Amino acid sequence: MTLWGGRFGEEPTEAAWDFTVSRADRRLLEVDVIGSLAHVAALGEAGILEPGVVAEIEAGLDQVLAEARSGSFPWQDGDEDVHSAVERRLGEIVGRAAGALHTGRSRNDQVALDLRLYLTGAAERRAAGIRALARVLVDRAEGAGEVVVPFYTHLQQAQAVPLAHHLLAHAWALVRDAARFEDALARIAVSPLGAGAGGGSRLPLRPDAAAGRLGLPGVFDNSLDAVGSRDAAAEYLWCCTQTMADLSRLAEEVTLWATAEFGWVTLADRHATGSSALPHKKNPDVAELVRGKAGSAIGHLAGLLAVVKGLPLAYDRDLQQDKEHLFAVDDDLAGALAAMAETMAALEFHPPAPGPWTAALDLAEVLVGRGVPFREAHRAVGAVVAWAAAEGRDPAGITDGDLQAVDERFADGDAAVLDPAASVAARRSPGGGSFASVEQQIEDLRRLLG
Repeated sequence: MTLWGGRFGEEPTEAAWDFTVSRADRRLLEVDVIGSLAHVAALGEAGILEPGVVAEIEAGLDQVLAEARSGSFPWQDGDEDVHSAVERRLGEIVGRAAGALHTGRSRNDQVALDLRLYLTGAAERRAAGIRALARVLVDRAEGAGEVVVPFYTHLQQAQAVPLAHHLLAHAWALVRDAARFEDALARIAVSPLGAGAGGGSRLPLRPDAAAGRLGLPGVFDNSLDAVGSRDAAAEYLWCCTQTMADLSRLAEEVTLWATAEFGWVTLADRHATGSSALPHKKNPDVAELVRGKAGSAIGHLAGLLAVVKGLPLAYDRDLQQDKEHLFAVDDDLAGALAAMAETMAALEFHPPAPGPWTAALDLAEVLVGRGVPFREAHRAVGAVVAWAAAEGRDPAGITDGDLQAVDERFADGDAAVLDPAASVAARRSPGGGSFASVEQQIEDLRRLLG
């Protein structure tokens, strides 16, 4: 069924029909019916439809909604889209009265509304999923105790920090990701219903009444903008993509940590796969797929922006492509959040201790405390590192005498500074990699995450 055709003398060819029809919007079935219920109620309140007609349509839509929720809605190959399918099914239930449903409405404002309703619910679900993963990381951080690990810059050991501090860094990124979805809701939860095809209607429509019934706090200000814009969809997709990028960084670390070379973690069997040829392999496929799907998300975001960048106002059929990009990334993000939450909860941590040079900055700061300018202190410690490398000396065995032989500004007791655990214990800066900071972060994150 189509919602047009009166001025056409021919049906679409099979090739034209197959090319123009998309099944991607079928997941909008429930929100389409919910939007229609709000629309017909508003038509009744405005006196545009008789109460009896409104009641008949509402009863039919209630049946369609029940079918949508139970999965029993009877789709047909001839349904051009979700909107025509609903109107066709409503006609089967209530007959001629179904023809009044589209009064004062176009598919242009209808699909814009469906998309915003879908994204409103999806944003709330994704924010909840992100927070759930962040809580797993906070739990693992709290359970890590006083385990100390190196963090890396340029994939070289940099400084020693609590393992908890490393995990919490990912949790903080996720908190920001959740906040982005929640912030975007203010711009997504705006009703375009009443904009019609783009110019409004001569009927006394009440866009605010329909929006109120739908629980949408905003109503469109410009009818052309309402039906022709997809910045809300692009913003939602960007929120998804940024979250996928953050998940990819966590996934990359899990992949590295699980290697024999790093040896930081052991994956639970239920979150790994094997090799068809190599019996000893235990592969971090969940993490690897998160990395791969993050790349796909970036491509879909670019694809959606490419669709909308040059469209004249108001509605153009190009906008049908928005759902192809949105739903693919939204589904990937939902799956990635659930899979990574399980993976992180089950990881067995056993990281090796950091190397002594991760306390090199501490040794420089000892000299700074004696009034040595930092750049000179930096060179002095660098000279110690170069000397140890040239002499083949294990930095863990460096003595006070060794330090003083390289630079007389070192003093007795300074060699003890080259201890990663002591480095962590001595750290004072707020938000830094100390156990006191970790305790405060866990408290703050638990308050933020609820």
